Formats: sequence, structure tokens, C-alpha cells
Amino acid sequence: MKGRVVLVLGAVAAALVPLSPGLVERAYSTGFYPLCQPLLTSASNLVPFSLLDVLIAGLFGAWLVAFGLERRRTRGSWVRLVGGVALRTVVWSATLYLAFLLAWGLNYRRQPLTDRLEYQAEAVSPASARMLADRVVDELNALYGSAHQLGWAEPGAVDRSLADAFRRVQDELGVRWMVVVARPKTTLLNFYFRRAGVTGMTDPYFLETLVARDLLPYERPFVVAHEWSHVAGFAEESEASFIGWLTCLRGAPPAQYSGWLFLHDELADALSDDDRQLVDTRLSPGPRGDLQAIARRVRDQVSPRVASAGLRVYDEYLKANSVEAGVASYRDVVRLVLGVRFGPGWTPRLVGR
Repeated sequence: MKGRVVLVLGAVAAALVPLSPGLVERAYSTGFYPLCQPLLTSASNLVPFSLLDVLIAGLFGAWLVAFGLERRRTRGSWVRLVGGVALRTVVWSATLYLAFLLAWGLNYRRQPLTDRLEYQAEAVSPASARMLADRVVDELNALYGSAHQLGWAEPGAVDRSLADAFRRVQDELGVRWMVVVARPKTTLLNFYFRRAGVTGMTDPYFLETLVARDLLPYERPFVVAHEWSHVAGFAEESEASFIGWLTCLRGAPPAQYSGWLFLHDELADALSDDDRQLVDTRLSPGPRGDLQAIARRVRDQVSPRVASAGLRVYDEYLKANSVEAGVASYRDVVRLVLGVRFGPGWTPRLVGR
């Protein structure tokens, strides 16, 4: 009993006690985590199915078995049964939370990416957003033909050119350890992904990359690159999107096209209605058709009620993990793209270099 109390109190302390971002960066994100990630992802890459699915199914089955044993032991006493079930659920939840923090979750408390990049907040403005939107349209028009001609990697396969591009971006960001990329997998959670509009997720226990099965081919490279960024320890959503976008830009034309498609949608909220209409009139029929196909996929598959409930839960999850902006942090990627200073080839400039 004493061990269970210590475990629960340890989980509560881990959740509530503030940690210095500098300490987390040194001791965990660039200390322990680089030792842990290659091992976990290499192991999970050995199987084609999601180990998170196995974990969820195993925990659910074990909980039911424990419930049956508890019911037999308490012999009809509902007070003792409810107390035992509640205690076990709390202890198991504390264990899972501590495992989450150790395997990946402490990355939420690391120093922000802007601490290592040259960032100018004054560069973020409606005028710069309009200029970037024009660049996005130019890139989409130029890349459409070659991207569709070359095609995209099969679902479940690691795109080697994208993986090489990802490693180049890690080097540009000053990451000094070898991140093992995760093979994209589908999951039994896909039924929820489809209805909630989730395009992918990172398994925080086995460091897998899980991708929605129903994505269109030109959506997939960016989603994979985004999730790889999470696997690399960049837990904050806008940072993962920023790194995923940079990765796509260094990949083959299909990946580049995917990255610019993502940024097109992200910029929508940063433009006035008039500017958005003027920019989109310059889109060629090909990119316009692909964007319309993405919109149709979302319209046909996503349930607004499920998506809204999922966003509320995820918003609370992010805020509980020190992301004050919650789900709004997704849109912060536009501020990063506009505010970070770049060298040639969209190479982000590091502080002190």
C-alpha cells in the first residue's frame, strides 16, 4: 500500500511542481531522451502494427480481469468493489503518466525553439503574411506537375528522401544526436481519427508515428514529417509543424508540394478575406483541385461534434502539459515562418552563428 501511495504522490508532484526549462533541456531533452528515443523507435519499427494499439488493448483486458477478480474478492460489497476499482484505476493512471513523462512527455517543458533561432517578432505582420501567401501560390503552381508525375511513397513505407531531408533539418537546428525516424503506421484508433479530423499522432510510449489511413497522398509527407518532429523531441505543435515544413522543403518535389499545401491552409487565418481571395485567384487549376479534394475529404469524413469534443479534450491536455496556448499553438507556425530569419534555401539562422 505504501508503494502505491508513493507512486500516486510522485505522479501528482511531477504534474504540479514547476521545472526550469533550462534544466529540462539539459538533463532530459538533450540528455536522457537522446539515449531513449533511438532504442524505443528502433524496437517499434521492427513490427508493422501499432504497439500503442497493443498497449491499449492489453490494459483494457487487464482492467477487466482485475475487475472480475475484485468483484469475486469483495463478495457483493459494492462499497469495497468501487473503492478497489477506484484505487487500482488511480494507481494505473499514475504509472502511465510517469511512463509518459519519462518516455517523451517532459519535452513539453523544454526551452522553446525560438531560444535557439534568430527570431524577430516585428517581422510578423499582415503585409509579410500576404507576401508569404504569394510565395506559397508560386511554389504550388510550379511544383504541381513534377510532384504528381513523380508520385508519393506507399503508405507504411519510409520515404528515404524525406528521411534524409529530416536529418538535414535536425543538423541545421543544432541537434547533435541521431534521431531514428519511425515507420508510418496505421492504428485501430483510425475510426476516431476519421471522425475527429486527426491526421496523425505520435505514440508517446513506443515513439511510433501513426498516420490517418484516409489521407490523400499529397497530405501524407507533411503529416509524417510533423510527427517525426515530435519523435525528435519537439513536442510543441507549432514547432513540430515548422520543422515538418522545413523537412518537406528539403525533400523531393512531392514532399515540397505537400509542405506548401500545408502552409497554404495555415495562412488562411492570417489573411484578410480580400487578400485571401486575391491570392487564391492566382492558383492554377491543379493545386486548386488538390486543395478542394482535401476540403471534400474533411467535409465527408469529419463529424463537427466529434471534432469539437476532441479539440476541447486536446486543448486541456496541451494546457496541462505547459502549452498555454492549447490547440491555438497549431496556428503559431505562421508566426515562426514569418518571424524566424532564414539564410539561403530557407535555412533557419541559429543564435550566435
